[in-house]
Amino acid sequence: MDHLHFMNTPPPHTEIGRVLLPIARASIAQQLGTPHAADESASWLRAQGASFITLTLQNKLRGCIGTLRAHRPLLDDVKANAVAAAFRDPRFKPLTVQEYETIAVEISLLSSVTPLTFTDQPSALAQIKPHEHGVIFEYGHHRSTYLPQVWDSIPDLAMFMATLKQKAGLPPDFWEPGVKLATYTVAKFKESELSQA
Repeated sequence: MDHLHFMNTPPPHTEIGRVLLPIARASIAQQLGTPHAADESASWLRAQGASFITLTLQNKLRGCIGTLRAHRPLLDDVKANAVAAAFRDPRFKPLTVQEYETIAVEISLLSSVTPLTFTDQPSALAQIKPHEHGVIFEYGHHRSTYLPQVWDSIPDLAMFMATLKQKAGLPPDFWEPGVKLATYTVAKFKESELSQA
């Protein structure tokens, strides 16, 4: 399982969700002064990992913050990104106690990042697999990423890339030789799926 590259012996998929989702929720609750229990004893939490935390409220985005490359223990990464998604996403006001009761938490664990080699935009797009790849766009100080989940709302490859450039602060038709692109995959864990497991 490529997305669990940070573990020597990956635990079962269901166990990862059962451990990580309560940790993310508890980290947010702690900031709000609302105690929430979470078990942080699993040894694999100490291995380095990269995660994105996505919060939704009534099926609409309420915050999303993450790490593209593993640089700290997964436990610390999930906790920090959960708090950042709830209180420091610049697109939203900080989460309230009332919203906390109804938000849904989703965690994406990222694989290692694979830089793409290409000569122009068509040759770059030919290497991107819709619905499978997350994409990182970089040009100078401009940078953005879309998780693979974004394909659900932007299934068209050209539109996906155009809005990714806009997210980075560039025109949708922008292309220069200095553009860098990279892909990654994710393993997703949602609270709604956890309750059904």
